[in-house]
Amino acid sequence: MTAPAARTRTHQEAGHDPAAGPPVVSFTSVDKSFGTVRAVAGLSLALHAGETVALLGPNGAGKSTALDLLLGLKNPDRGTVTVFGTSPARAIAAGRVGAMLQSGGLMEEVTVRELVSLACDLHPRAHPVDQVLAAADLTAIGDRKVDKLSGGQEQRVRFAMATAGANDLIVLDEPTTGMDVGARQAFWSTMRAQVDQGRTVLFATHYLEEADAVADRVLVLHRGRLIADGTAAEIKARAGARRITFDLDEAEGPVDEAALRALPHVVGLDVTGPTVRIRSDDADATVHALYGLGLYPHHLEVAGLGLEQAFLAITDAATAEEAEK
Repeated sequence: MTAPAARTRTHQEAGHDPAAGPPVVSFTSVDKSFGTVRAVAGLSLALHAGETVALLGPNGAGKSTALDLLLGLKNPDRGTVTVFGTSPARAIAAGRVGAMLQSGGLMEEVTVRELVSLACDLHPRAHPVDQVLAAADLTAIGDRKVDKLSGGQEQRVRFAMATAGANDLIVLDEPTTGMDVGARQAFWSTMRAQVDQGRTVLFATHYLEEADAVADRVLVLHRGRLIADGTAAEIKARAGARRITFDLDEAEGPVDEAALRALPHVVGLDVTGPTVRIRSDDADATVHALYGLGLYPHHLEVAGLGLEQAFLAITDAATAEEAEK
């Protein structure tokens, strides 16, 4: 995928201090289980005004459950969740929270304009319908029936309903699924404008390049626990590894993966044809030993991990730590 263009200023540079003032969202020692499955385990975190926060985690990490708790769709077994200092239900009833969720279908046999108009009519602090349609790039298809839309168009309708009024917190679950590159960039441009006005955006995504490009802060969940919280740069640094990439001459025969995995300080290996990608916590030592195997790598490159590689390194380490207990 092509990541959305990164913004040119941080919110602090634009005059916002996300850490100032009381938290917009607060989780305090929150647990939630479904039978024997502990979906959220001792989760504590705070979100502040003017932040764009990415919520990451592998399938089953607890992302959807955490969003459901934040929106009052589920109640915690233990701990507390507050939104603007009150319960999620009261904050939503006051029109302070907008949500765009993957689950749940859209009404059929109505037009886009009719559905968005309904959302505006129900919102305590509604925006004009034409403004909402324009912000979601839906003006041209306002008269189209909702059940005749493409997947990307349906996502834009969900976004319009989530932003039908002057929400102070916008919660997005996989918001750009089904959108093409241009639509994604336009979507995040609209979101940046919302945040620059002091609003808070929390989004769950599997597009890690997207999180890297647009989020001020990244939260990583793993088996219901918060295992990382920081900027994308801090998450990458925390992984404590570098990426070594090179090609081997196919004429020398198949790649000996066992020998490469046995190199010192290797913490991850991926081989695709003649191309080798190694994660190492001491790249100098690994490269030195690589030449000691008598191999002659071509196009050798050593670089810091991207957010995707750092995410994998952190979650792999968490899995290994739990396996040792």
